[in-house]
Amino acid sequence: MLAKDKRTVVLVGHNGSGKSTFMVSALNLGGIPVTKKEIDFDPIENQRGASINSHVGTFEFEGKQITLIDTPGFSDFIGEVIGSVFVSENVLSVVNATAGVEIQTERTWSLANEMEKPILVFVNQMDKERANFDDTLESLRERFEAKIIPIVYPIGKEADFRGIVDLITGKAYLYENGKTKESDVPADLKERVEEVKMSIMEDIVSLDETLMDKYFAEEPITPEELLSALRRGLVERQIVPVIAGSSEKNIGVDFLLRTIANIGASPLDAKPYKAKLDTGDEVEVPPSETDPFVGYTFKAVVDPFVGKLSFIKIISGSLKQGDGFSNVSKGTQEKIGHLYFAKGKDTYEVEEVSCGDIVVLPKLKESAVKDTVTHKDRRLTIISPEYPEPMISKSVTPKSKSDIDKISTGLSRLADSDPTFAWEFDPETAETVISGVGGMHLDVMVERLKNTFGVDVEVGKPKIAYRETVMGKAVSEHKHKKQSGGHGQYGHVKIEIEPTERGSGFEFVDKIVGGVIPRNFIPSVEKGIREAMKKGVLAAFPVVDVRVTLFDGSYHEVDSSDISFQIAAIQAFKKGMKEAKPVLLEPIMRVEVYTPDENAGDVMGDISSRRGRPMGMEPAGKGITVVRAEVPLAEMLDFQGRLSSITSGRGYFTMRFIRYDMVPPTAQEKIIAERKKYLEEQAEE
Repeated sequence: MLAKDKRTVVLVGHNGSGKSTFMVSALNLGGIPVTKKEIDFDPIENQRGASINSHVGTFEFEGKQITLIDTPGFSDFIGEVIGSVFVSENVLSVVNATAGVEIQTERTWSLANEMEKPILVFVNQMDKERANFDDTLESLRERFEAKIIPIVYPIGKEADFRGIVDLITGKAYLYENGKTKESDVPADLKERVEEVKMSIMEDIVSLDETLMDKYFAEEPITPEELLSALRRGLVERQIVPVIAGSSEKNIGVDFLLRTIANIGASPLDAKPYKAKLDTGDEVEVPPSETDPFVGYTFKAVVDPFVGKLSFIKIISGSLKQGDGFSNVSKGTQEKIGHLYFAKGKDTYEVEEVSCGDIVVLPKLKESAVKDTVTHKDRRLTIISPEYPEPMISKSVTPKSKSDIDKISTGLSRLADSDPTFAWEFDPETAETVISGVGGMHLDVMVERLKNTFGVDVEVGKPKIAYRETVMGKAVSEHKHKKQSGGHGQYGHVKIEIEPTERGSGFEFVDKIVGGVIPRNFIPSVEKGIREAMKKGVLAAFPVVDVRVTLFDGSYHEVDSSDISFQIAAIQAFKKGMKEAKPVLLEPIMRVEVYTPDENAGDVMGDISSRRGRPMGMEPAGKGITVVRAEVPLAEMLDFQGRLSSITSGRGYFTMRFIRYDMVPPTAQEKIIAERKKYLEEQAEE
């Protein structure tokens, strides 16, 4: 199918808005019979009763190829949303008619605007108690700086909701037993429908100068002309069309699909993707049917039965079975055996894919989210959208020793499939630490580790990676002298320890003159000091930001050796550090909290109570304030739950490491005591 006849639509919105139910209804209308369990098919999704993955379905509807991407409504899985919005030409914001605009509505709307994507709105669940179309429209207009234009009006309320009026054509559609019947506008609605139609008419005609002239000249304007103006307005992001319906009762779903087919943006309407060449120069890659192949991996699934599945958006060119391409991000070559389109849980094979398609490729040698794949002669890398940094961490320990080798493989493959998930083995604490966007996110990753890779783990609270340094100067010496028959050991050093600028690291200064220590033993002294710095004198944390000057010492022509001077340096450093006012350092994070305006003061107060240093706040969109601060990592471990409580679930935050800073004396004493207890327990084991 030609690119102009393709539509990729990402479904976004708050959990419970009915995105997956809409996906099921749409696929069924497109001739692909599926159930909700075949959309949310992950066992964890079935257990939790909610989407935690994005799901893709491609089908044909009235001469157009439509690809829907259903995304999770929980903020912990925002990574799935970001990649899906990035590769879609249209964003469908699904809003619960009983709840109106919710936090994930706001966050995903913001994402769509940042990526300059056209937005449509589906006001869903109009058949539920307390559902109100007019109130939902008003809440949309209050929250978003956009021209919100309803193009339908509901027939009936709540349990009596049974159809919609097309405000463009004036036709009414009633739905019963899964069938759509064209009808006249109910008599009791005619006045209201005419009122709403008149209120949106000027907004629509303002999108086209010719229509504006006809409107003010009171000349007739055809529905086709209005649809043409609507398409232009949507593609150019000047308007947001709104449609009402119920995906559960299949009311309005066919109308919405027809609207997408008629006025939705095609791949050729999309803005060029930004990319970098091997030279580092930035270029633009416009969607094209004729340019050489370029694709972007926006989703990867680790399947226990078929291995890894890679979901790739075809930006330009085409692929046929048997073709090859380069994974520019990984530096590997791939040969394609089979090409598939997705339909929820299952796939169906196709012979060729081209610009605008989303293709599923199994068993690629190397593949991760954010990878760029291209024709072998087209060397460029698509610039990925920004993903939030993993900011909540937990330690994981395999319950079985036989799983120790498997855990790193499993975690690496999970990290390849999710840019918001990371893991590392911390040699300082001897812990494997996983990090993600939120607590639920990490819980799901632990479940996947068990379900997919057979690794069962114990989850604990990770230890903060503290550091030690000195605040003053001290001079110390140590003479290592040992005689045990034959050659003995002798090393003697005098050193000065002093602090350096925070973040500058370790500096070793050699001021030996007159050969009091031979040149070949100077590196031994530095090696010993570096070894001593691995465990400081307060709580056995690594030492940073110190300058050590070797200025004197002595040696023995026979008994001096490399190990003798290492030992002397280790002991001299320990003595000197104790006298140089040692202190603990803790990681400081730069935190940005997005909160409703009315909660900004409470959020700022909570951050201050966490030893945070407020850096200011400013508007971040309609009704939203961003609060910036610097806060110790140790104080942020339980912040997510507190923020949710303050903002009724509407707030979210990001954070990243910026530096180490001194721990206050009262907190330092507690940390040292806890560390001492931990080290004693480790020694007993």
